[in-house]
Amino acid sequence: MAEYRLKGLSCANCAREMEEEIQKLPNGEEARIYYNSGKLAVPEGVDLPNVEKILAKDGAVIIKEQDGSDEEGHHHAEAHSGPNWKMLISISTILFASAFLLEDYLSMAVIISMYVAATAISGYQTFIKGMKNLFRLKFNIDTLMTVALIGAFGIGEWREGTLVAILFGLNEYLEGLGMEKARKSMATLLQVAPKEAVLISGGHERVVPISALEIGDIVLVKAGEKIPSDGKVIEGKSSVNEAAITGESMPADKQVGDDVFGGSVNNEGLLKVEIMKAYEDSSLAKILHLVEEAQETKTPTELFINHFAKYYTPVIMLIAAIVMVAPPLIFGADWGTWFYQGLAVLIVGCPCALILSSPIAIVSGITRNARNGILVKGGVHLEQLGKIKTIAFDKTGTLTKGEPHVEQTIVYEPNFYQVAGAIEKNSSHPLAVAVVKEVEKSVSQIADAADVQTIVGQGVSAQVDDKMYFLGNENSLAHLTLPNKVKEDIAQLKGSGYTLVAVADEDKVLGLFGISDQIRPEAHQLMKRLQENGIKQTVMLTGDHHKSAEKVATAIGLTDYYAGLLPDEKVKKIKELTETSATAMVGDGINDAPALATANLGIAMGKGTDSAIETADIVLMQDHLGKLPSAISISQRVNRIIKVNIALALGLKLIALLLTIPGLLTLWIAILSDMGATIIVTLISLTILIEKKQEKVDI
Repeated sequence: MAEYRLKGLSCANCAREMEEEIQKLPNGEEARIYYNSGKLAVPEGVDLPNVEKILAKDGAVIIKEQDGSDEEGHHHAEAHSGPNWKMLISISTILFASAFLLEDYLSMAVIISMYVAATAISGYQTFIKGMKNLFRLKFNIDTLMTVALIGAFGIGEWREGTLVAILFGLNEYLEGLGMEKARKSMATLLQVAPKEAVLISGGHERVVPISALEIGDIVLVKAGEKIPSDGKVIEGKSSVNEAAITGESMPADKQVGDDVFGGSVNNEGLLKVEIMKAYEDSSLAKILHLVEEAQETKTPTELFINHFAKYYTPVIMLIAAIVMVAPPLIFGADWGTWFYQGLAVLIVGCPCALILSSPIAIVSGITRNARNGILVKGGVHLEQLGKIKTIAFDKTGTLTKGEPHVEQTIVYEPNFYQVAGAIEKNSSHPLAVAVVKEVEKSVSQIADAADVQTIVGQGVSAQVDDKMYFLGNENSLAHLTLPNKVKEDIAQLKGSGYTLVAVADEDKVLGLFGISDQIRPEAHQLMKRLQENGIKQTVMLTGDHHKSAEKVATAIGLTDYYAGLLPDEKVKKIKELTETSATAMVGDGINDAPALATANLGIAMGKGTDSAIETADIVLMQDHLGKLPSAISISQRVNRIIKVNIALALGLKLIALLLTIPGLLTLWIAILSDMGATIIVTLISLTILIEKKQEKVDI
């Protein structure tokens, strides 16, 4: 499939019709015109000259083959009808105003000439395309406008015909300008991709394109420069702005051994980075590719509008014909008056505002979320996110940090911390790491342990200062007769949902650690914000035991929880939830893949891991859930705006059509109803790009 950039793609309805014509060419069934991003994709074997002929009929041309680099958005003045389009509209307006003001002072021939000249300057492209379509019996907006212009001039309505031509030209210009604004916003987002890197090879530095980098290459990143691809710091220390990937405004500190993302910016100092992924496999490249693709996925609403538009224009043509002939034939009304009314109905029939009601809003919503580090993989998922009423969360790594943390300590003997630290300090086990972190708060220097032995099902034994000690679960205390106080403390820790780690010698218990997975600090406030955004049910699905699950659910305010679930049981529970309401599943994108796929919407988190990006419908590029409520809020706003846009587009046209009953519909009212709908729809959709200050703040 070859991709090309298009110029002159300013009408959503025209783009749909051109796509249908190209698909009729040999081998062209899979051809696509992406109106939102101004691109054309054609399969191999399609005759490109024939494609260009179809494009030329509607004023669109191929300007550049895509080579993977982003091209700056083109101003609609260039894309629609050349760089002097604004000037042409201005000249037409001046001619129209002059003719209108001088009607009583100049001859009728001169006045008509001025009107015709104004019409020709602003409407010649529409007229030419409309005449071609008329001969081919192809009825789109250009055809309707051409028939209306011919009819208006034919019955001597020079002034109104000219005004229609000028307003339609202005309307087309503004329509394309609105779409271009959304495209440019997306293009700005895509500009974060680095272009070059400073490669260190053989002790020398040289600038190379990022496409030339290979895994294992060492690059030098100076202050203010972008890191060229995903890698690992091997020398230097700095703070790095990762906003392009995660949407986080605060810089992240990096030192030797830390991972870095391609596209992030080195704020200070020098970093030497070993490239771990070729750029095309990097997190940033995948994000940008998916964001660009996401613009073009059709939502159910868009598919309905496109299907509706196919029948809308022919129906309007029929209504216009009835308006022209029915009153004179049935009621003996004046033919000229009702012919004029019929022409106005044709203009009202322009479907552009209706078709434009969704794509600008969708692109704006995807762009807003991408700026915040929220990757929505398509308009259909954006629309679905706004309909979600139930959210199911995995526990470990999602609502909790996924790292054991000492929550409670009970000390019986003064050497408790020293012994525990000595036994665990060389272990990499997650529980051992948690114990050592807690010990370091109380002990400045930890002693060494000798003869460390693992005891299956219990824990470990070791010698510290030539004395034997035991560390592990409750079974490691089997050699002791426990006092009632110790028994009560053990029961209390287990009852609170903690994992027990006990330390003892051959005679007595030295102390107890109560360890749990630390709840994310934003989790409690997150649930409140989700409820404010209309989420009715928040559920936790976990394989952990009941007490631990209950503790987490109570602490953060979940509406329900289910513990002790195997992966297939999580899937079953998700199926049950989706039967009663639209349900999203939030997980880490690795262990929860089946549940993510089963839910109406899969949301993964994990700071850009490959599995998260590939598994879910929506990816939170941060390592927390703080931005989830804003993503839902943006999606709900997009859905509301699309509904409002459709209501306005159809409502204004319906009002205009109703004016035909008393015979009050005029050509200029007709064009203003269409123009007003298009402008309002465009402006409302673009408000999604406006970011409120409070939305920038994470939980």
